[in-house]
Amino acid sequence: EWLVIDHYALNDYWEKKLRPHCDSILVIDDLADRKHDCEVLLDQTFRRNKQDYQYLVPDHCKVLCGTRYGLLRPEFSTWRQYSLERRKNNTLEHILVNLGGVDKDNITSRILESLKQATLPELCTITVVMGSNSPWLDTVTTKANQLPWLTEVKTGVSNMAELMANSDLAIGAAGSTSWERCCLGLPTIMLVLAENQLLIAKSLQDVGAVFLTKLHDTLKVDLNIERIINEDKLSNMSKSASLICDGLGVQRA
Repeated sequence: EWLVIDHYALNDYWEKKLRPHCDSILVIDDLADRKHDCEVLLDQTFRRNKQDYQYLVPDHCKVLCGTRYGLLRPEFSTWRQYSLERRKNNTLEHILVNLGGVDKDNITSRILESLKQATLPELCTITVVMGSNSPWLDTVTTKANQLPWLTEVKTGVSNMAELMANSDLAIGAAGSTSWERCCLGLPTIMLVLAENQLLIAKSLQDVGAVFLTKLHDTLKVDLNIERIINEDKLSNMSKSASLICDGLGVQRA
């Protein structure tokens, strides 16, 4: 009955070809850079509006825009209240590092090298989440064991919402995981790893939901954790992030 399309290389040319084989088409996009032939278009990008697709979809298409329609698994709305409550303490005891499944450029290792130079609370713990197929898993595990704080490397994680809810600061990329962190009010040091992440990153930085840091040409990472702690930014980031996404987007869609 429904054909769901989520692919940057497909547009109305391909969708028209598939028309005879389905009743309705739903397109998931976040670029607003090409035409689509569909009944529903969903773009969960923060600050995206219908006008961005005004000339890109048919008149009959219903456009669902913004983080109000963020496609999060139910576990995130379940953990939301707990996560927001525990942030009232505004302490830094647990850091979560997650750069996505593969991390082909081994940015995680660079982050751990930067963390090693940081001034963190003595009892701080660090959790690194990686995909089980990451080519850098052994390298990251070795670097994790060299940190002066208790650091655990996890793969094949199925309780991401729980891990995020029990973390005080995340270090991650500006992909769709951004909405998961926002739902749980998790303060984030954010890196841009792809061109299509730039809009998300800048928008979140504008409202104070993340601290955006640069990835240098040498792939060195400057985290500036001390600045975040000293200026009491954790609480403000958490509040700003929590207003962006409530985790109920799937139900609305």
